[in-house]
Amino acid sequence: MASLTAIFGSTSENARGSDKLLELYWNRAELKKEFANLREETFHLQSRIKDEQGRTARAEQKLQQLENLLYDREWVYSVIVHFQLKGLNTQLTQKLARFAEQLKQQREQRQHSKQLESWHERRDRKLAGLNAALKLEREKLANIENQLQTERQGFSGKGALRRFFCRQATTMSLDNLANQIVQAQQREVSLLEEIDSAMHDEAPGVAGLSVKSKRSINFMILSFAQEMYLYYRQGDLARLARDAGSKSAGAINYGKRKECADLLARIERYRDAMPKAAEFADLLPLRARKLMESARFRNEEDPVPVAKSVASLIENGETKLTRTTEVNLLGENYWGLAQILSR
Repeated sequence: MASLTAIFGSTSENARGSDKLLELYWNRAELKKEFANLREETFHLQSRIKDEQGRTARAEQKLQQLENLLYDREWVYSVIVHFQLKGLNTQLTQKLARFAEQLKQQREQRQHSKQLESWHERRDRKLAGLNAALKLEREKLANIENQLQTERQGFSGKGALRRFFCRQATTMSLDNLANQIVQAQQREVSLLEEIDSAMHDEAPGVAGLSVKSKRSINFMILSFAQEMYLYYRQGDLARLARDAGSKSAGAINYGKRKECADLLARIERYRDAMPKAAEFADLLPLRARKLMESARFRNEEDPVPVAKSVASLIENGETKLTRTTEVNLLGENYWGLAQILSR
């Protein structure tokens, strides 16, 4: 036996060796997994570095281009005008976005208020019904308890011989009344639980707007955008600002020093002079209804109209709104309209 052990080794030694091999195998598998994760993270970081380097190179190129334009006496004034127009475009975009957000919030609050009002009415009706049922159940319970008390007193008032002969019937009657009391108490507890549940029921949250509501909001936004265009088309500022917002400095030459100075003065004159929305609040819904008359949609679920169908510029006439020139504000994405409209 000793010779066999020397040749093949003991069973416990073989087991320990197998455990070590298995442990090494799992450690190796974990290391391979970690290595794969590190390699994937390295590739991801290298990709991000390349993207950042590309963005940095493009920014440096733009900066160099801007510096070259500022060095050029023929372009320096155009660059100043470009950024003033770009600033105006940003200002108008923010103005339209604020109007749209306020409109959406007002509509959501109005809709939520109606939902809450309806929910409170339903809960009040439910509570009234439950309380009425609880009152009725308690009246029934009081009647049964009185009946039980009367039965007991009547049985006690009888003579011994009469109690002996009517004991079985009286016992059955009393048991029946006791069961009715237990059932009535159970119904009372159930009603109280329902009342408590209704009292602690959570009110509905703000629900999403319907397609109809979104369309109504969008026509008001379009109406306001047209009002902005009508004001800033004076001196062609609306188009110039839109172009400056989408093009780089140097893409447009605004002329010599005098022409640029005149344009800067025009920008300054109209920048903050546009009337507040409250001053033409009556016209906005009228224009919105006019736009709605000719609007078409890609499908029944689309809240945004086809751009060409709302391209008619509806101006403010002396006595009413008049439809005049075609200006596709949505199609040309004036002031980020495509992103501002409700979807």
